[in-house]
Amino acid sequence: MVENTIHATQAVVTLDVALPGIIWGWMITLNMWAKSIGTGVVFVAAFLWYRHNKEEMPNLRWTMPLISFVALNVFLLFTLVDLHQPYRMINIFLHPHWTSAITVGAWMASLFTGLITVMMLIGGFDAFPDFRKNCGLAKTVRGISPFYEKIFPFVVFLAIPVTMYTAIIMAESSARELWQAPTEVMQMMWAALMAGSAAMIFVSGKWSTEARRDLALILAIATFFSFMMYMGEYFFSFKSSEAEATLAYVHAGGAYNTEFWFGMALGFIIPFFLAVSNMKSDNKTLLRFAAILALVGLYMAKDVWLKIPQMLPLS
Repeated sequence: MVENTIHATQAVVTLDVALPGIIWGWMITLNMWAKSIGTGVVFVAAFLWYRHNKEEMPNLRWTMPLISFVALNVFLLFTLVDLHQPYRMINIFLHPHWTSAITVGAWMASLFTGLITVMMLIGGFDAFPDFRKNCGLAKTVRGISPFYEKIFPFVVFLAIPVTMYTAIIMAESSARELWQAPTEVMQMMWAALMAGSAAMIFVSGKWSTEARRDLALILAIATFFSFMMYMGEYFFSFKSSEAEATLAYVHAGGAYNTEFWFGMALGFIIPFFLAVSNMKSDNKTLLRFAAILALVGLYMAKDVWLKIPQMLPLS
């Protein structure tokens, strides 16, 4: 039995227990990273189709939903694994509690994934007309090809709350001053645009130069503003003593200082300059390199930002 005061939280400790450590680890980082790709490619595709003719991006109609489908299933898989008892998931659908951000998010993410699956099937069978030519399912899917364009606006709209709802869950976590809803919502939107543009770069080899230039533009804007938000938190941590104590882990000498700055350099600073350079002179190799760095750095930044608030004792 001890009695002392934790400076960061001004909490009086009357009974010390072992700090449980990091509960949300790499699985949740991968969960959020994959979701950023899954929703981000939808935002990027919507912008590109608004700006360019479909002929300039011949494979976008089937590659976008395919990338989104794979990323969303990675996201849903690790969401399920994190429950420890996956059968609990069924209760979210059989006995929904609509005041819970987790319940609302699960329903929206499932609906979003379902619509993306339909788009993936339509896009894939249309892109490869000789594949399974006599299959009944393939004929049915090809017969509803116009449905793709009809549901796409709803998919774009649904991608917004699916991107942001995790920020609400994080903000609801007790005593996590670093995870404030307004900031985290914007961070997740920028992360989605960043990851989405990076993912689409890998399939843009046969696109027009103007379409690739717009991809580089999105990547440059997303990395710039996301980096500025991280720097705002990093240098202006005096908003609360708990946030200041949390960010001490990434300041000079902190346990996560190296990983944080590697993430900033690899994922934000270098890709920004490479993307800006590519807007002036089209270079597919450099743009792909920027995309790889952006995805790796984004994972590292999310990993640090998720873990450091959990290092503080909550008692």
